Amino acid sequence: MLIPENEAKPATPDLFDPGYYVNRELSWIFFNQRVLEEALRPGLHPLLERVKFISIFSSNLDEYFMIRVAGIEGQYDAGIQDRTIDGYTPAEQLEKIRNMVLLQLKQRNECLYNDLLPAMRHEGIEIYRFCELPEAQKNSLQTWFRWEIFPVLTPLAFDTGHPFPFMSNLSLNLAIELEDESTLTRKFARVKVPTILPRLIQLNTIEGFPAGAANHSTIRFIWLEDLIENNLAELFPKMRIITSHIFRVIRDADIEIEEDEAGDLLESIEQGILSRRYGKVVRLDITPEMPLSVKRVLMNNLDVTERSVYEIEGVLGLSALIDLLKIERPELKDDPFVPDNPIEEEFGQNMFHAIRAKDQLLYHPYNSFQPVVDFISKAATDPDVLSIKQTLYRVGSKSPIVNALMRAAEAGKQVAVLVELKARFDEENNIVWARALEDVGVHVCYGLPGLKTHAKLTMIVRREQQQLQQYLHLGTGNYNPATGKIYTDYSLFTSNDQLANDVAELFNALTGYSKHTEYKELLVSPFNTRKRIIEMVERESEWSKKSNNGHIIMKMNALVDPKTIRALYKASRKGVKIDLIIRGICCLKPGIPGVSENIRVISVIGRFLEHSRAYYFHNGGDPKLYLGSADIMPRNLDERIETLFPVFDNTCISRVKSDLDLIMSDNVKAWMMCSDGTYSMVEGDEPAVNSQARILSRSTLKKISKKYKTKSI
Repeated sequence: MLIPENEAKPATPDLFDPGYYVNRELSWIFFNQRVLEEALRPGLHPLLERVKFISIFSSNLDEYFMIRVAGIEGQYDAGIQDRTIDGYTPAEQLEKIRNMVLLQLKQRNECLYNDLLPAMRHEGIEIYRFCELPEAQKNSLQTWFRWEIFPVLTPLAFDTGHPFPFMSNLSLNLAIELEDESTLTRKFARVKVPTILPRLIQLNTIEGFPAGAANHSTIRFIWLEDLIENNLAELFPKMRIITSHIFRVIRDADIEIEEDEAGDLLESIEQGILSRRYGKVVRLDITPEMPLSVKRVLMNNLDVTERSVYEIEGVLGLSALIDLLKIERPELKDDPFVPDNPIEEEFGQNMFHAIRAKDQLLYHPYNSFQPVVDFISKAATDPDVLSIKQTLYRVGSKSPIVNALMRAAEAGKQVAVLVELKARFDEENNIVWARALEDVGVHVCYGLPGLKTHAKLTMIVRREQQQLQQYLHLGTGNYNPATGKIYTDYSLFTSNDQLANDVAELFNALTGYSKHTEYKELLVSPFNTRKRIIEMVERESEWSKKSNNGHIIMKMNALVDPKTIRALYKASRKGVKIDLIIRGICCLKPGIPGVSENIRVISVIGRFLEHSRAYYFHNGGDPKLYLGSADIMPRNLDERIETLFPVFDNTCISRVKSDLDLIMSDNVKAWMMCSDGTYSMVEGDEPAVNSQARILSRSTLKKISKKYKTKSI
C-alpha cells in the first residue's frame, strides 16, 4: 500500500502497487459527474444547453450499464474473484458503482426539478402533469389520445394463460394491477410506452389547447407515459385499475461474435443486433411509489436482484430531454457559429493543388468539416482520379461521403472501403451502407478477424503529368459530418510519399492477405503503437537527463494501459514534465511524491466534445507530434487497428502545440485530477480562459479580418 507522507519513501517505488491506480469503472463515473456538473452549475451554459447535459449524462449512464456494468455482472455471475490493477473484485466494483450512481441520480433530479424546470417555466416552456390540467383540456387530450395514441398501444396480460411479456432493452413500461369487476379477481398487465411516438407531446399542437406563437408565448408539454397512464381505462374496459407504475429495463447490449466461426460476418452481426434485445437485465428502474408486490413480480420474472433495482424519483429515461433543443428559442441556446474553410479560402476550389503545395491541417468544428466531404466528392468526379480507399467506422444514417464513394464506383473508379461492422450501436447503419456500396461495385471488406478497425484513413490515387500521385486524409475522428460539428477533431491532408507508402501497405493488409507489420512513419496498433509511444517517453527521459527540458503533452479520451502508465511514472521520476489532457477515464494518479509529482492531469468538458488525440514530445527542441484515432487503452493498443500519424510540417506542429497550451491554461471549463483520483474545478486568477470559446473567437476574428482585408483590396 502507499506509504503515509510523514514516513520515508523507498528510493524505487513498486509501480505495481494498486494504490497508484484509479479503478477504470469508477474513473468513468467521475467523468460522467463532470458532464452532470455542466447542468448543475448556473451560468456555464444557456438554459436549454443545461437541459441538454442532463440528457447527455442520462444517455451516457444507460450505455455504461449496457456495456461496462453488464461485463462486471458477467464476471460476478461466473464467480470470478480476480482483482483489477487497483485492487477491486467484481463484487466490490458493483457495490461502489451503485452507491456512486445513486448519489448522481439524486443530484440530477434535484437540479432538474428544483432548478431547470422552474427556470424553463419562467421562460414559457412548461412540462405539465395530466392531473395539473383544467378539466376542459383533460377532455380534449383524452379525445386526442383515442385517435392518436390508443391504436398504437398493446396491453399484455400476465396469468396462467399468458406468459410474462418480454421487455426489450431501454423500454419504458407500465406495470398495472387490475381487478375484474365481475369476478373481483386480481390481474396483472403490462403496457409498453411506444418508441415510435415522441416522449414529449407538445400540447399547443392539439385542438383545444392555446397555440404557440412566434412571440414566444408559452409552450406546453406532457410526457407520453403520463398521458397513457391517465387513460388506461380505455385499454381495460370493465376492469378497475388498482395501481399503475412506470418502470424501465436496461439489458446487456454487448454483442459477442465468434468471428472465426462466422460463415458470413455481416449476417452474424445482424443476428447479434437482434440478440441485443434479449440480453440479461442489468438495471431495473422503478419509482419509489411502486408497491412491493409489483416490484417482486418484476424482479422474479426479469431475474434481477436488489443490487440491480434503482428507485428513481420522477420521470424515468431522461435522455429524451434532448428533444427540447428543437424549440426555436435561440436566446436559450449557445450562440450559433459558422466554421471557416481555410483550404477553400486560401486556394479556391483546387483542393489537390492546395494539398500538394503544403500539408493542410483542420481543427473541427472550428474549421469546417466540409473539406473532408469535398475531398471525397471531388475525387469521385475528377477524371484524373483512378482509385479511392477509405475506412468507415461511424458515418451516420445520411452520409454524403458514402454517396460520393458510390458515385465514384459508378463512374468506373476503383473504390475499396473497409466498413467496420462492429462499431458499437452503429452496426445497423454500417450494414445498410455496406450493402449499398456492394450493390454499385465497391470492393467492401470488414477488416481483420478479431480486430476492430478504428483508424480514420482515406487514400486517393490521381494521375498527374504522366505519373501517379497519392493524396491522404488522416483524421482523429469519424467520417461523419454531424459529429464533425460538435466533436473536436483534427484532419490532416497530405501528399507525403512516406506516409502514403505506409497507408498503402496498411490498406493491403486490411483488404488482402498482406502480413505487413513494419511501418516507417505510422504507428499502427496492434503492431507498434505501445512500443513506439513508450520509446518516445523514454527518449524524453534521456533529454531530461541531458538538458532538464523534457516535456510530454498527451491529449486523449482515456488513459488505461498499465504499461504506458508505468512508463509515464518512470519519466516523471526522472524529471520529465508531463501534461495530460484526458476527457474521460484516467487510471493514472498525478501528484504522488516520488512517483508522479511532475504529472498534471486535466479534463475539459464544454460545448464541444473533446475527441482529438494528440501526442507531443519536446524531443530536445526538435518536437515530434502524432495525431490519430488511438487512446492509450489495452483495447486500442492490442485489439484494434488504430493509427497515429506524424505531423511533419512545423507550422502545423506549432498550431497544435498552441491549441494544447491553451487547453492546459483553461480555468473555466477544466477539471484538475487530484492525487487520490478525484477531480476539482481548476481555479485561476483573471483573466478567465475558456479554451473552446477562445479558439472559437480566434476562428471568428480570422474570418472578419479576411473579410475586411478583401474589401480594402
